[in-house]
Amino acid sequence: MPLPGRHLTSVLLRREGDLFLFDCGEATQVSLKKLNLKWKKISTIFISHTHADHVTGLPGLLMLSSQVEREEPLTIIGPPRIAEYVEVNRRVLEMYINYEIRVQEIENPLEDQIVFEGEGFRVRSFPLRHSRVCVGYTLEEESRPGVFFPEKAKEAGVPVGPLWSRLQRGETVTLEGGRQVEPAEVMGDARRGRKFSFITDTSYHESIPPFVSGSDLLICEAMFDSTLADSAREKRHLTAEQAGRIAREAGGVKKMGLIHFSPRYANKELSLIRDEAVREFPESFLCRDQMDIPIPFDE
Repeated sequence: MPLPGRHLTSVLLRREGDLFLFDCGEATQVSLKKLNLKWKKISTIFISHTHADHVTGLPGLLMLSSQVEREEPLTIIGPPRIAEYVEVNRRVLEMYINYEIRVQEIENPLEDQIVFEGEGFRVRSFPLRHSRVCVGYTLEEESRPGVFFPEKAKEAGVPVGPLWSRLQRGETVTLEGGRQVEPAEVMGDARRGRKFSFITDTSYHESIPPFVSGSDLLICEAMFDSTLADSAREKRHLTAEQAGRIAREAGGVKKMGLIHFSPRYANKELSLIRDEAVREFPESFLCRDQMDIPIPFDE
């Protein structure tokens, strides 16, 4: 439940000017309006499941978006019944909507699959183990070209100008006289893109870690500490220890932000959650409302 200073689950991901929202808990719009960014540019909302604490912010956000100039469509992606949820709220609340809403249901949420693609990246869903059909998400960028070395280009006889740009785009260029220069001759190895992963509302299962392997940032629920492992099992949620184990077993995870804490923990008690996760995965930290977490490129 929402608490003073601790809102419900929602993660805003900003990438190259695009804004993506993962879940939309109650009062998400309140936090968004406090942030110093153009939140109305949110293009896609990814919903994990249709339990109330993950979707009750949608109606307000949809109506709020009608109060600003919006020409681009808004896409909502989620498991079965998300379309029904959106449509019923629009009808019963008689929403004024002045932009296009596209709802895309994941046809088989029990299989991992690509659910969205953009220039240079793709979003994949994968199954979680909850009391209702629930999915996690990863956003993974394609590899970036290697570092361009101007001195090598000059040594290869490539004149400064458009040919340099073509080489940096990975194209082979032909010089006067017919000699060809390959990008590998003037550039370093390709550099990996970034990876973001989102896990919430699930019991532990060995199938989960491989999906989030290599994440630069993993956002993961940590509902209980291990003294309440029975409650976690019954309600199909993760303990902090299990969240840390997922990050450790996945391999290559750089850091993990913990979310979705039981309201039985006061803010001063959340150190129990953090410390338990840290013992399994040292790069664990507690998320808080409006926290800004950079995800830098590899050098």
